[in-house]
Amino acid sequence: MDFYLGLAQVIGVHTLLGLSAWCVLHTGQVSLAQGGFFAIGAYAAGMLTVMAGWPLPWALAVGALVSAGVAVAVGFPALRVKGLMLVVATTAFAEIVRLVFFNFKWRVQGPDGPVGPDGGLGFGGIRYFQSNGWTAWDVLALIWSLVAGVMLVLWWLDRSRIGTLWRAVGEDEVAAQSAGVDLTAAKVSAFGIGGAIAGLAGGLFSHTTTHIEHSNFTILLATFAIAYPILGGLKSLAGTLLAVVFIQGVLIEGLRFLGDWRSLLFGALIVVVMLVRPGGMLSAPLWRSSASRRPVARAGRTVDAEARHA
Repeated sequence: MDFYLGLAQVIGVHTLLGLSAWCVLHTGQVSLAQGGFFAIGAYAAGMLTVMAGWPLPWALAVGALVSAGVAVAVGFPALRVKGLMLVVATTAFAEIVRLVFFNFKWRVQGPDGPVGPDGGLGFGGIRYFQSNGWTAWDVLALIWSLVAGVMLVLWWLDRSRIGTLWRAVGEDEVAAQSAGVDLTAAKVSAFGIGGAIAGLAGGLFSHTTTHIEHSNFTILLATFAIAYPILGGLKSLAGTLLAVVFIQGVLIEGLRFLGDWRSLLFGALIVVVMLVRPGGMLSAPLWRSSASRRPVARAGRTVDAEARHA
């Protein structure tokens, strides 16, 4: 039972990571920086509970805010590049963050000895749940409550003017800009909200694993982040959840006996889905009102009426 509870916790954390990438992809940007924001949230929240003795809710909130601030700072210069150059730039950012934490040492004296990040040895002793008597069921309930809350907020945003602007920019930047849409506000807001969600996921990750290190935040993590919404489909939040369950639950854990062959299957899965269902596994809208299905203008046409007043 402990294995399945742990797997459910991993799926919940990775669902948040996928939802963070969903925000950015909605504006037509492919960013591999989510792993960096995830790492920042993990270290920030862990340091606050372990070294400063903060309650977990405040630590998670601050970790998410710090990640959001960094994401906004990254979002502004990222507007200058597009396509492959954006992928390269955000990949470099994620690697810089990983290497910073690889060399980051800050230890303070705790009740049982020195605690805090110790460079390449990682950051251990993040035992808030164990020290406060949390059971595996309690942790699972917390994670999935946050997943449900984030999905509800994103569902609301997708139906609001913000979601309309994101889709308009993602489908045709030229048409959106000609209709008066502020591209900078749309893209940076997607980066910021996505960064906050990734930071929240990182904070949960550090407290569920109790030990983190730079190798937890490689390019593979960022690849998973963008793969979830792409495979699941950007038109449905449930698609991201379905993709996480399939990849983490079936492909990684269920086929563990295949070893490194799972990487080949992962690549093949992406190719097959892109060929058979380019819009993702759930390409049809699931939680979308008729108002939010209004067509976004192509070049030479006006964008959605809501975008006019942005």
